[in-house]
Formats: sequence, C-alpha cells, structure tokens
Amino acid sequence: MTSSPALILTDLSFHWPGDGFGLSVQDFVIARGERVLLLGRSGSGKSTLLSLICGINRPDRGRLEIDGQDLGGMRAAARDRFRADHIGVLFQQFNLLPYASVADNILLPLRFAPARRKRTPEPLAAATALCDRLGLPPDILPSRAGQLSVGQQQRVAAARALIGAPPLIVADEPTSALDADAQAAFLDLLFAQCAAAGTTLLMVSHDARLGPLFDRTVALSQVAQITRTTAQEGSA
Repeated sequence: MTSSPALILTDLSFHWPGDGFGLSVQDFVIARGERVLLLGRSGSGKSTLLSLICGINRPDRGRLEIDGQDLGGMRAAARDRFRADHIGVLFQQFNLLPYASVADNILLPLRFAPARRKRTPEPLAAATALCDRLGLPPDILPSRAGQLSVGQQQRVAAARALIGAPPLIVADEPTSALDADAQAAFLDLLFAQCAAAGTTLLMVSHDARLGPLFDRTVALSQVAQITRTTAQEGSA
C-alpha cells in the first residue's frame, strides 16, 4: 500500500487580520522523502506560507495536511504540539541560543516534543552522531554556540532540526550566508541525513541556482496566489 504524501495543501486560503494581504493555494503536494525547493522573492508570500505549514497560523479555509493530520482543524496549542513533534525548522539566521552549549541547542527540541524524545533513547549519543555526520568536530558539544563560525552554527542548527527524526524539515533560506561551494557541501550533508531518517525536506529560497540539487523545484507563483487590497478597496 502506498503511503500518504508528507504534505497536502488543498483549496487553502488565509488573510492577515486587518491587513490587505492574502494568500491562496489550490493544490500543492509533497511526497514522503522528497526534497523540494520552493522559489520565491521577498514579499511573494513565503513567510505567510511557512507560517501556515508550520502551524503558527491557521488557514481561513481549506485543508493543510502533514503526516496524515489536518492542521486546519487544530487549536493553537494542538498545532504547537504537532509542530514540535513532526516538524524540524531550520531558520535563515539559525536562531541558536548563543550562550548555551552546542549540546543544549541541539537537544532543545526534545524538551517540547514527546514523540521526538521517544525516538531518541540516548539523546547525547544522538547529538554526537549528528555532529559527526554533519562534519562537526567531536569536541564541539560543550562549546558555546555564539563562539562558532557561521558554517558551524548552520550545521548545529541542522542537527537541532534533525534530532528525533521529525517527518518534515522546513528550511527557510538556510544557505544564504554561504558561498556556492559551501552551499552545495552543506546541502549534500543535509540530504544524506534526511534520507537516512526518511525525512521530507521543503526548503524555501530565492536562489534558483540551487534547483539542480533537489528532486523538484517549484516557483511559489505556481502554487500560491497573492491578493493585496487597500483599506479603501476592502471597505468598498
């Protein structure tokens, strides 16, 4: 029996309250284990779409299904719990705790995600193994995150997203601070870890040059329609 897709968006719409900005998605599906690059410029609705996929905001209408669960039908607290257990997020600025150790940063998601914690019976050993596979030195775990190079911080952030094998990784411009060679090297490592865990990867970027590295490249304009109305238009 074929497993269900990792991500399904159907007849989705969302408008920011009190704002003229809205986004709608008729149909967008990502298969389990697929590596998808979603291309979009600043202001194209990337942040809004990611906020919906990660369960930060709830759509006004439509179905948003991740790992077989419809986030649109969940209350905010349930979406937060679901995100912690099912989605690893890799941010553009990494969002590490600078004064905490590398180990504490990597293991942080397990404090809020019972399912990921259950899949990680030996957390420190898992963090050590991820660091090794991501090309980080074996003695890095006690180091303060704020003392690391940009490339090292990026790999620590990747380990944090991967710990506990969440079914979906959402990456928001994680390679923008790297040159082309470093981008390719990092993505090779990230792909390998996603493949090992059976994790699906959705990465958002403005850089079309990354496209050949992914299974599929999709322009945001192909799947999402943006609406902008002024206050005067909205009251007409």
